[in-house]
Amino acid sequence: MRIEEFCLEAADGWRLAATIYEPGVGNGVALQINPATAVPRRYYDSFAQFMATRGFVVLTYDYRGIAGSRAGRRRDAGARMRHWGALDQAAASRFLRRRFPDRALAVVGHSAGGQMLGLNPLAGEVAAGLLVGAQNGYWGNWPKPQRYRMAALWYLMLPASVRLLGHLPGRLLGGESLPRGVALEWASWCRQPHYLSDERGRALRPFNDELRCPLRIVDISDDWMAPRKAVDALGDFYPRARVERVSWRPEDFGQDRLGHFGWFRPSMPRDAWAEAAEWLERAVGAQPRAAMPMRSAMSRVVGL
Repeated sequence: MRIEEFCLEAADGWRLAATIYEPGVGNGVALQINPATAVPRRYYDSFAQFMATRGFVVLTYDYRGIAGSRAGRRRDAGARMRHWGALDQAAASRFLRRRFPDRALAVVGHSAGGQMLGLNPLAGEVAAGLLVGAQNGYWGNWPKPQRYRMAALWYLMLPASVRLLGHLPGRLLGGESLPRGVALEWASWCRQPHYLSDERGRALRPFNDELRCPLRIVDISDDWMAPRKAVDALGDFYPRARVERVSWRPEDFGQDRLGHFGWFRPSMPRDAWAEAAEWLERAVGAQPRAAMPMRSAMSRVVGL
């Protein structure tokens, strides 16, 4: 296995820290791992290395304003959550399509990494996707009484913290700190029933209809950050995809708990990751390999 650290360049010139894992013997699939909110790419190292041993070329990267892709507080403050999907996810997809044109493109999206597939102008080139803990983040999708705590978070606590401190501290998330623009847009989305929204509150779905591949959307029984109703609601984001809904429990993998982050931890049984690899390979294998045009520009619909 060959591991290389480098920088991707997004269409607007932002440099994104990235790591690529190249197997000795390939299986014909290039895998892009889209991280969760505030989670650095390093968190997925063990999973990425395992998938590379299964023949996948694997790319991990940090969204702008996160970990290795921070550019200084003043510039980071201008980053927005939609940029993660429309520019950063797109940069990762474009890199894989150009460097490995003969490999099918697959995606593993963790939480926010699965919510924003339809912001990526290259969404139509994805041959299969595994979405873990990805959800429609509208607060009303949480069960009572938790939904009222979520509403307080998005309407009051998060906006107040960001405006006071200029960013959202990582200690409040259990991950990296969020730049001001990212955090405020995230809160705004979580106040909308359709979640991803433009400035006028309208649903933001620029390329969602182009995603027509198999998607496995997974909820985890002890994941309070992605309850089943919220995960179910994500299926509506991808009306033309072939959605398979799956529910996992910690005991299915011999674990006491998984929560929102546990499935990617190094302690996860490798049989679980092997099953995911096999599903992705089968899903990609069932897809026709039609030539797809590379897009060179971002759509104005994304509101960049």
